[in-house]
Amino acid sequence: MGRLPRLVATDLDGTLLRADHTVSPRTVEAISRISAEGTGVVLVTGRPIRWLPHVYDQLGQPLPTVCANGAVVYDPVADRVLRADPLAPDLLAEVVQRLRAEVPGVSFAVEVTDGREFRHEMDYPPRWERGRPNIRAIENPADLHAVPAVKLLARAEAQDPDVFVKVVAGALAGLAEATHSSYSGLIEISAAGVTKAAGLAWYCTGRGVDAADVVAFGDMPNDIPMLTWVGRAVAVANAHPAVLEIADDVTARNEEDGVAAYLEALLDSDPTDASGDSDPTHVPDAAEPGRDATGRSGGPA
Repeated sequence: MGRLPRLVATDLDGTLLRADHTVSPRTVEAISRISAEGTGVVLVTGRPIRWLPHVYDQLGQPLPTVCANGAVVYDPVADRVLRADPLAPDLLAEVVQRLRAEVPGVSFAVEVTDGREFRHEMDYPPRWERGRPNIRAIENPADLHAVPAVKLLARAEAQDPDVFVKVVAGALAGLAEATHSSYSGLIEISAAGVTKAAGLAWYCTGRGVDAADVVAFGDMPNDIPMLTWVGRAVAVANAHPAVLEIADDVTARNEEDGVAAYLEALLDSDPTDASGDSDPTHVPDAAEPGRDATGRSGGPA
């Protein structure tokens, strides 16, 4: 890959962002420095578009973003969706039907089209946005799959997400993708073949960037397709065990600016300082891989 990659791709929640959903000044500076060296930076997240302005404001620049776990590629400068790969209404209906038959008490919500509108069933508990005009509770179950959606969300009381996602994936085999990015039992469902890797690959192809020339950062299972596609996969120390298992490198946890530390080491002429502080794979002793150390509420990452 050489000293610097052509592209840096990073997850947001639990990776680039701290538990309070802020970006540290150190992280802003590291991203600015590597961008100035000619390396592109793209955000790759489970978030919808409406959750991005807060991040752009902190970064001081509107970075291109792969949203909704790869279903949407967004250009914030032009405020334009470059690509959307939603679940079609008939596919949504079949997915919902299968899961209702498989999972007692399951309830659903959808990110409509490009993720600017959120619809949820009456018994689905929206945990982050209440009372906003683009958040709509629906009484008619058919309204859930009346229009295309870039993501279907499923909840069923308290669930172990690692177990629950296997149940959902088994019920939807060959029909749709199921993943998770939280410890709250929320399952995120996309059209078959739609993953963070697919969205990032589409973005890279349009810019002539090979997977081998990309460094990516992540922390949760929805990041695994992206991390296995890129040339260098970096997990933060607070990552899910499945992410730590497949990562090429492990950096410090998100609360300790792990992404910034890794980028700084790439930028340094001597990235292996004797103290270990600039070693991008250095993990502080206090790290407890696999624990939800971020304190986040369990929103898409």
